[in-house]
Amino acid sequence: MRFKTMFNGYSLAFSPFFENRLAVTTSQNFGIIGNGQQYVLDVVPGQGLREVARFETADGLYDCCWSEENENVLVSASGDGSVKVWDVASGPRANPLRSFEEHTHEVYAVSWNQVRRDCFLSASWDDTVKLWSLHGPPRSERTFAEHAYCVYAAVWSPQHADVFASASGDCTLKIWDVRQPHSTLTIPAHEYEILSCDWNKYNDCVVATGSVDKSVKLWDIRNPRRELAVIPGHQYAVRRVKCSPHDEAIVYTCSYDMTVAAWNWKIAASEPPGDSCVRRWGHHTEFAVGLDCSVLVEGLIGSCGWDSQACVWPATGDPVSF
Repeated sequence: MRFKTMFNGYSLAFSPFFENRLAVTTSQNFGIIGNGQQYVLDVVPGQGLREVARFETADGLYDCCWSEENENVLVSASGDGSVKVWDVASGPRANPLRSFEEHTHEVYAVSWNQVRRDCFLSASWDDTVKLWSLHGPPRSERTFAEHAYCVYAAVWSPQHADVFASASGDCTLKIWDVRQPHSTLTIPAHEYEILSCDWNKYNDCVVATGSVDKSVKLWDIRNPRRELAVIPGHQYAVRRVKCSPHDEAIVYTCSYDMTVAAWNWKIAASEPPGDSCVRRWGHHTEFAVGLDCSVLVEGLIGSCGWDSQACVWPATGDPVSF
């Protein structure tokens, strides 16, 4: 099923509380200049995707994530350097609940802690990652500033409350422990900018990265000298990589080549490497940049792109027939 957004899609996130709810972040004029809109959509059987709420912003929005402790709260990353907090249960006049404005350049990614559930991260083009909580003072709790270029992603470990990974245009993947003063590991993971990273949900030592070099790599942070697997599966940059919450071996990607794909990275890691492509979808007509997997409904995935289409479908099917 599909939903047409007013602006160009940038990210999509399924709710961790409701099986039928998702958020879609959009930007006007491909995020170059203009306004933004944060959508909240419900999957309605027999009707498709229905708009529940929409929040307007004065600048483009690049990413979003849901709170892990309040089913009505979500966070957006804004092009004006702010982090917006929304309450779906409140009307437009009561929103945003908060607007954190410490970053000096675009905020490109946000990630809510699934273990502690009371804090989230923001990653910015000012080369930093910041740690936030809605329960304390209206300022960040800490700033992580070791990257030498734009930070495109920061993602919490799904199993450890204090550990996260960050991916940067400086071509490195960094692992952090918020209890430590500095990053605990730096991996020169790609030769070109790393646009995305994600943790394996079944092995807390495995991280996937997606790069401008068109490839996805899997890393074991206990032995980072060489990647576990390389998936050279796209014609252009890999914009997002998501590890399946239901299958240890499956990784989903979306790319500037306008496709979404599913891969079995363990086949790619075998000797000799086999054909790791499980399935590929070509429903977008512009860059595919937003991607997520539902943790509540096995095999349900969603994507959005610069064609202003937000799509939800089962991994065994396609958006057209669903």
